[in-house]
Amino acid sequence: MTARHKSEAHWFWRQRRIARVWTFVVLLLLRLWWDRQPWVSRGPNRQERRRRRQRRRAQWLLQELIRLGPTFIKLGQLLSARPDVLPPDYVAQLSRLQDQVPSFPFSLARQLLSEELGERLNRIVFIEKTPLGSASLAQVHEARLEDGRAVVLKLQRPNLDRLFRLDLDVMQQVAGLLQRHPRWGRGRDWPALAAQCRRVLLRELDFGLEAEYAARFRQQFADDPMVRVPAVVWELCSRRVLCLDYMPGLKITDRQGLLELGLNPREVASRGLGSYLRQLVVFGFFHADPHPGNLAVAEDGGLIYYDFGMMGTVSPLLRSRIRRMVTYAASRDAAGLTEELQRVGLLAKGIDLGPVRRLVRLMLTEVLTPPFSSHVLEKLSGDVYDLVYGQPFRLPPDLIFVLRALSTFEGVGRTLDPGFTLVDIAKPYLVPLMSNQDNKNSSSKSKGTDAFLGDLGRQAAEVGSRALGIPRRLDESLARLEQGDLQVQVRSGDSERILRRLVLAQQSSGQAVLLGALAIAAAILSTSLSSSPWLALLPLVAMAPVVKGWLQANLRLRREERLPGG
Repeated sequence: MTARHKSEAHWFWRQRRIARVWTFVVLLLLRLWWDRQPWVSRGPNRQERRRRRQRRRAQWLLQELIRLGPTFIKLGQLLSARPDVLPPDYVAQLSRLQDQVPSFPFSLARQLLSEELGERLNRIVFIEKTPLGSASLAQVHEARLEDGRAVVLKLQRPNLDRLFRLDLDVMQQVAGLLQRHPRWGRGRDWPALAAQCRRVLLRELDFGLEAEYAARFRQQFADDPMVRVPAVVWELCSRRVLCLDYMPGLKITDRQGLLELGLNPREVASRGLGSYLRQLVVFGFFHADPHPGNLAVAEDGGLIYYDFGMMGTVSPLLRSRIRRMVTYAASRDAAGLTEELQRVGLLAKGIDLGPVRRLVRLMLTEVLTPPFSSHVLEKLSGDVYDLVYGQPFRLPPDLIFVLRALSTFEGVGRTLDPGFTLVDIAKPYLVPLMSNQDNKNSSSKSKGTDAFLGDLGRQAAEVGSRALGIPRRLDESLARLEQGDLQVQVRSGDSERILRRLVLAQQSSGQAVLLGALAIAAAILSTSLSSSPWLALLPLVAMAPVVKGWLQANLRLRREERLPGG
């Protein structure tokens, strides 16, 4: 094929792909617009029918993302960690996205190795033609080096970088379109979300970066023989090829297989959760996609981690935020937790905190009241997902990844042992988190103590400052009371919502009566003025603005009914 033919073929492929993506986007927006129309959900059981329709839309979206291929599978996985921009039903469906796709021919795999490794390929004396697994980004082949070392080769799919960049360019345009929409763009930053997804996905295409992540992750557990991470074979790595030691193991959810090996499933589950909590509390660098396919168990019970393309970090600032939140949650202080959410920027400023505080208090009561349910993390994650969508919350993606990963480990634990309780296992890790201790080295205890005393001193100073200010505030209030200037303002979010709905209902009723009167007038004029029937059009013309106002009032009334507490 000549260069001209290649250029033309690429142009046609590009146009077809753009048209396919935009067709999907338009269909999705039309379906979402249709679902929001008030006449669609009329009749009894309106809320339940709306939920069923939303679940069907989420299932359709899941299948469409799979059909669109690798870019959109990865986008769906990232969006499943953003319950602040998607409804809970969509989050639940997208979290089920799996990377299992057909493998590409071994001839292409061999060509890729030759292009990426050159003469270094001679170090590999054997490559298994049938892949061990195939995902949306790559497939994995077992191989053996000239020194007898067993390894696995993770090979990127051909032309993946070109496909990703084209799809992400289109999605950046879609994000700009959504941001300009008066309803879908309000309270969200779609272009920033698209840019963040672009950065994450393009980083995941760089297997050299994944090799660095794997090496760092392995170093974290160098002192723990029961947590194993494959070593990187650096001389056989490139941007599109990753070479790691071959560490076969039993899938962590295979309870029967573990019993046949003489292993205690509960101990395996505890080891997995303990290793993950160490990543969060001690290291601040964690595996962001620990689904059962990325976890295995060795014959001696050791835990094996795979796939390091998606990793997360817990910055010192975020760790401090989590520590304060855990402290407030442990004491069931809904008011303090809500104020902390607003103080750290997870909750919008200038809003009525009453409804949010009630939701937080209900969540704490349900999931943190003994006896603890074995589904505590699943319940907590579900409550958070329900809480953040449509509310003034903006949770950091890393925090959502933490919740989702902990929920995954809890599910694995219940699979291995029905009596598995996350709270008991987490206690040794939550205590140092609450006291800001870092167990990473021998001086961590003194650092944690100093930080704890520092927090205690700051809290004491805050309490003292407030206590010293009480007499002055009382004196000012009494003076205003004597002068008749003291005003008491009572604000009730529920009462305001009810009042707005009453006003809208009254407005809608009045407009409906006016529409009926104009219709009757048009009918009378059309029958009585046979010589000038055109006069009957005058009431119909006057009905146009009334109809518009009536529709707007009903749409606003529908929105008020969907608000929390409404």
